[in-house]
Amino acid sequence: MPKMSDRRDFLKTTAAVGAAGFWVTGSLQTALSKSPNEQIQVACIGINGKGRSDSMNAARYGKVVAVCDIDRIRLKMAAKQFKTNHMETDFRELLDKMGDRVDAVTVSTPDHNHAVIASKAIRMGKHVYCQKPLTQSIWEARRLGELARKHGVVTQMGNQFTAYNPMRRAAYQLRAGQVGNVKEVHVWTNRPVWPQGENRKNLKPIPKNVDWEAWIGRAPWRAYADGFQPFVWRGWWDFGSGALGDMACHTCNLPFMGLHMKNPTAVEAEHSGHNGDSYPSWSKIKYDFPELNGRAPFKMFWYDGGQLPPQKLFDDVTLEVKRGDKKIKPDSSGVLILGDKAKMYAAGDYADNGIEVIGAKELDVEYPVAPGPDEADLRQKLEWFTAMHDSSKTTTSNFPDYAGPLTETILLGNLAVFKGGRVDWDAKKLVATNDSELSHIVKPVIPAGYEV
Repeated sequence: MPKMSDRRDFLKTTAAVGAAGFWVTGSLQTALSKSPNEQIQVACIGINGKGRSDSMNAARYGKVVAVCDIDRIRLKMAAKQFKTNHMETDFRELLDKMGDRVDAVTVSTPDHNHAVIASKAIRMGKHVYCQKPLTQSIWEARRLGELARKHGVVTQMGNQFTAYNPMRRAAYQLRAGQVGNVKEVHVWTNRPVWPQGENRKNLKPIPKNVDWEAWIGRAPWRAYADGFQPFVWRGWWDFGSGALGDMACHTCNLPFMGLHMKNPTAVEAEHSGHNGDSYPSWSKIKYDFPELNGRAPFKMFWYDGGQLPPQKLFDDVTLEVKRGDKKIKPDSSGVLILGDKAKMYAAGDYADNGIEVIGAKELDVEYPVAPGPDEADLRQKLEWFTAMHDSSKTTTSNFPDYAGPLTETILLGNLAVFKGGRVDWDAKKLVATNDSELSHIVKPVIPAGYEV
């Protein structure tokens, strides 16, 4: 493996002269050089589920030189796949040992450990790709944005359809006044598809292949049981962020990009009830967004657990989506944006099942086209690697400007869910002005050794 100092010097030099050293002129496909000094060397932390595609896609544009996972069986398989001997179950040990031999890090773990892993990597000067939601708490999202800006690293959150061009086009149509002044935004999801609103299972011995302490990470300690890993952690307050945290970074992507949907002033929730340990089985959340740089104030409504917007809002929608033997309207996930002149409906988790404008002719707009493969996930990874090679480039869903504010907005809904009512919000100070007892949800207690 080449020395990191040589590779960094090379990358700085080529970045100064522009992207021509890395990209074939006029081509949408990567033409990354394969010489060792030019390759981005990546450590992949979390290699199951979304971590599998994140690590494999990173290997398309760089070289995976280290892997980390709490499951020793999966870890050994990944190390064999990527032909590396650098593997650990604890991310701290991996990053400390690898030091300057790694340029970039992918983070594909449960939500509660996103911030502690990403922050350590950023402070070490590593570029970071982190799965959505960026963090489990609002304060952590703000903090990662500050760290990324301070250290000047290239960051990207894994809401991969940010690189989906039809969604980008629709967002820029909204900016151009496609529906007029927006009054309401309705966003819904078919999640949760995992248990929520349940009690903890009976305790069990820790499987020999699982590093349970590493999995717990910065969360409060609890003994091993079924219902936590490898997937159903999303339904627990200590580890996940519920249906809202899982999907809103995708389903809210279009209105966020199109309406600069930041800094709500209040949020209110109703739900099936919860015990402070597991998220409710369903919830409905209302956000209040103030006027912003001439954009009119509006409300956003979130629905999960089988809840949907009023059916009458879709009476004039013609777009239907095939699900099994049926065509449905609305789709099981999507967004509906209501303006004073028209409305826009985007079907699917990622606006990927069709976008329809109702009541107006579609505007022809210019928007930043994302180049690369047809697959949005690969295209977004390409955007990350492009920016690492060329300092004149940036990523769309970077931590300070996009991913952090989007995550803050989304996770605010969980404050209202926890309370079961209305929360008045000071976005500048990150304070619930009408309920100081929510501070532990805004900023969790983080144990020594897992600093953010």
